[in-house]
Amino acid sequence: MPHSLRTHGVLLRRLIDHLDGAVEQSYDLANLDYRPRFTPIMRALLNSGPASLRTLSERTGVTHSAISQTVAQMGKRGWVSVAVGRDGRERIVALTPFAMERVPALERCWAATEAASATLDDDVGQPLADVLIRALEALDRRPFADRLAAASTDQPGDIR
Repeated sequence: MPHSLRTHGVLLRRLIDHLDGAVEQSYDLANLDYRPRFTPIMRALLNSGPASLRTLSERTGVTHSAISQTVAQMGKRGWVSVAVGRDGRERIVALTPFAMERVPALERCWAATEAASATLDDDVGQPLADVLIRALEALDRRPFADRLAAASTDQPGDIR
């Protein structure tokens, strides 16, 4: 790949395409109408029971907007139900009986994903998750927008 195409964004999108594409195919092979992006929500609900969108966002580290969109997709496929909370504004998400019946099949897929991830970590020479966590922690300390602004003032002319 030419150096000019090796930007973080391009590389991360390619990595996600490889990982999510293969994982999604494994769900299809298991006859599950399920997407990789459902997993953080599924696991949070399995671990702690019904929760508000805000709580799911906090538990998963996924934005409220993305949680809302994913829950809507999960609801259309029968994985979750959404009820109005106590104050009328809050929406409470719960797993459906349909979802609970499919947990054993999901757990088999998740175990295979973890085993495949371990082989990738071996090939890379370190746990990929650790690298990603360190990158996210560095961005929490100093956002990329700040880094970009600093680079812009350091470089005369256009950013390329």
